[in-house]
Amino acid sequence: MRKLVIIVLVLLLSVPVLAQEKLFVVLELMKVDNEQEMAYAETEQFWKKIHQERLKAGEIIGWDLWALLPGGEHQGYQYATVNLYDSAEKMFGGSDFMNHVKAAYPDLSEEDLAKKMKATSESRDLAIRIFMERVDQTEGDLSMDVGTVAYIDFMKVDMGGYYAYEKAEMDVFKPMHQSMVDNGSKGYWGLFRFMVPQGSDTYASHITVNMFENLEKALNREGPDMDLTDAQEKAIQEGLKTRDMKFTYMARLIDIVR
Repeated sequence: MRKLVIIVLVLLLSVPVLAQEKLFVVLELMKVDNEQEMAYAETEQFWKKIHQERLKAGEIIGWDLWALLPGGEHQGYQYATVNLYDSAEKMFGGSDFMNHVKAAYPDLSEEDLAKKMKATSESRDLAIRIFMERVDQTEGDLSMDVGTVAYIDFMKVDMGGYYAYEKAEMDVFKPMHQSMVDNGSKGYWGLFRFMVPQGSDTYASHITVNMFENLEKALNREGPDMDLTDAQEKAIQEGLKTRDMKFTYMARLIDIVR
C-alpha cells in the first residue's frame, strides 16, 4: 500500500466538466489520523478562503476536497485535494502565497499565520503530490456539487505503451462511457496522464475518473445503451491488455471552489 504514494487520487479526482480545452491537475493525497478529523476539517476551511483568492487572481480555475473510501488509517489516504489549472505554466509556476493569504485574512498577524501553518502540518500528512494533464473526456452537463461520487481507477502502463493504451481508451472505451453519459446513468468520464512523477518505479501512470451525480447512480453503474459487435468485443479484450488496473478508490466531493 505504501507504493500508492506514487499515484495520487486524483483523485483527480475532481475535474470540472468543461469543454475540451486543456486542463492540468495537481492532486494531493492526505493521511489523517482518526483523532485529527475535526482539526483537519478546520484546516481545509482555513485554506478554502485562500483558494478563493487564488481563483479571483486567475492562478487556478478550481479547487476540490474529496473524502476517500475505503478510508481507515491502514488504507493509505483518507482525503484528497485537487487544484485545477488552465495551463502547465501556472501549475508548475508556484503560488503568490503571501498575497493570497493577506487578501483572504487581512487582519491575520505573522504570529497567527505561524500558528495556522503549525496547525495545518499537525492535522494531516500531505503524503504525495502529483501533476497530471487531461488526455480526453466525455461531453455532458454534470454539475459538480457536494455529494458527487467518483470512482478513480489507477492504471499502470509501460512508457512505450502509452500510445496503444490511450488509443484504446479513446477509441474503444470512451464511446461506451459517452453512451452512459447520454442515457443519464453516468455523469462524466475522463482520462488523465501523469506528468510528474514518471518512470518504471511509479505505481501508476494514468487514471480514469468516472463521476456520478449521487451515490445511488454510483452504486447502480448501469452499462452502455449499445449492442456490441464481435469486432467491438474483440477490441475491448485487446484494449484491456494494454494496461494493468492497479487500484480503485471511491471518492465523495465534500467541498468545492469554482
